[in-house]
Order: sequence, then structure tokens, then C-alpha cells
Amino acid sequence: MGDPTFLNRYFKVEKDELPARFRIVKSIQVNFDSSASVEDLWKVHDSAIGKYRDLLESIDSNEKDIELPEATHSLLDLKIEIAERILENCHMCERRCGINRREGEKGFCRLLETSRYASEFLHMGEEPELVPSHTIFFTGCVFACVYCQNWDISTHPESGNEADPENLARIIRERRYEGARNVNFVTPTPHAHSILKIIDRVLVNTPMVWNSNMYHSKEVAKLLEGVIDVYLADFKYGNDNCARKYSKVEDYLEVVKRDHEIAYKDAEIIIRHLVLPDHLECCTRPIAEWVANHIPEVRFNLMFQYTPYPRASKYPEIDRRLTSEEKRRAIEIVEEAGLEDVLI
Repeated sequence: MGDPTFLNRYFKVEKDELPARFRIVKSIQVNFDSSASVEDLWKVHDSAIGKYRDLLESIDSNEKDIELPEATHSLLDLKIEIAERILENCHMCERRCGINRREGEKGFCRLLETSRYASEFLHMGEEPELVPSHTIFFTGCVFACVYCQNWDISTHPESGNEADPENLARIIRERRYEGARNVNFVTPTPHAHSILKIIDRVLVNTPMVWNSNMYHSKEVAKLLEGVIDVYLADFKYGNDNCARKYSKVEDYLEVVKRDHEIAYKDAEIIIRHLVLPDHLECCTRPIAEWVANHIPEVRFNLMFQYTPYPRASKYPEIDRRLTSEEKRRAIEIVEEAGLEDVLI
């Protein structure tokens, strides 16, 4: 099960002993002009985020939930306004397509302004600390993994239900009463604007989980500070060549390392590493060593569920399941790296 102190704040929010981060951000009054330039909005944001950090530290040091009156114009409102501007020159992810999704232009993810989700339910198959987890599976993706098990969702961004913020906030409240320990936004990056709106309308105290490949832009990383409680973060590759070959993504390591480090400073992290066949030395080892040296107090989930599906047959080196020997070596690699809180 691992050391629960690595998710100490998450457990306290889940038990209503501390406020979720988004409740703190919603309490911070921020005056801004919605017609101002995005550069000026960022200046206001960067100034106001200091108030959040101070208030978070005060609340956590006293280790208790406090009354947090909602601001008439909150820091979360400002984050939403900036996210809406990003849509007009889209750089939700570090592909930075620069298209105007509001005007019907499509980039790599082929998503427009309106977000859609394929399903939402109480998921019992996530990490033990999270279940039952209220997972919301959004459509589309900023990657193109040849072994994606959710390919039917990721490759059909126009499918599913419209992600209406009011409706989903209501469902989140109901799921919380049904026993959900958190809200788990799956494949969230291109939907950051919608997710911020959903969170803004949530009326219950519940941890927010960002279930992501961690390839979001540096701007989105800043918007997520004070909103997300736990990053359920995929760390797929230990080098850029593998990332380019199997997920069609550039500058992988630079981006995901940066986003992991940013998340580590503000929130708590569960890292998922899906072990690929014949990729122990090029991927598993450098990932484990980097995590141990740079963000050691995380929950590290070493995953052996790899299945060669749906297009892995085109790549003979990964067109098979893991062997028992590969699983054993992966465990040894993680132990040798010195990671302490490992789920296998």
C-alpha cells in the first residue's frame, strides 16, 4: 500500500478535514478587466497566486478546515478567463498548434471549443488510495500512442456527451454522496477550460485529480496551481526517440519533467509508469532514477498491464506482453533507484 504520508493532504481533504485547493482559490478576491489583454491578465494572476500560497500555508499549518467565503470575482474566475483566451490561440498542450478552436479550427487533437466526455462512473480499478474514484473520461487526446487502450475514445473527439459544467458539477455532488473519494479527470489537457468551469461550480469538498500524460503547456501548468489536489501522472518514456516513435510527440522529456516538477511544488503526485517490452533500460531505468533524484516523495505505480493494442502490431519489438523476467527486472530497477513508495 505504500507510505500514506506521501498523500497526507489528499487524505485530509477526502475526509473533510481540510478544504480542497479549489475552495481556497475561489475565496481569493481578484479584480480584473475581462477585456484586458491576456498579458495583463497573467500579471494579475501571478500577483494573486501569492495570496493563495499564503492562505494554503496558513490553513495547512493549523491543520483544519476553515470558513472560506466565495469571492465575487475570484482567482478561479480569472483562471477561467485566461483559459478561454488560450482557446483562441490554442496552446493547451506543448504542441502549441496556435489554432482558434472557437472559430472551428482543429489542431492535432481535433477538438473544438465544446468539450465532450465518453463516460463517468465510480471507478474501482484505480490506485487503492483513490477508489472509489469518480472518473470522467474526456474524448480526444494530445498523443497518438500506438498501444492506446482507449483508442475508441481518444480518436473520436466528437463522440460522447457534451461536458456541460452545471450538469457535471451536479453529478460530482451526487457521486460524492455515493462514496466517491475524489473527482478524476481523465485525458484532461485539451479540456482545461471546461474543467476549470466544472470545478468552479462544484459545491462539495472533494479532491480534484488530474489524470494526465503531463504534456500540458507551461501556461496550463500555472492555471492548475491551486485547483488540482493530486496529479495522477503518466511518465511513459525515458527518452525523446521512444516518445516520437510510439506517441508522435516531440520534446517529450523536457515538457514532462518540467510539468512534474511544477506539480510537485504545489500538489501531490501519483506517478504511473507502464512498462513496455524491451524498454527497461531506455525508459524504465532513466524514469525511476530521475524521479528518485528530483521528486522523491511521490507514489510510484509500476504497471505491468501492457497489451499490444490496437496498432502495436506494426512495431515488432512491442508486439507482445511482458515476460516474467522483464517484470522482475523492472522491480529491481525501481528498488535500485531508491524509490520508497512503490505500488506493483
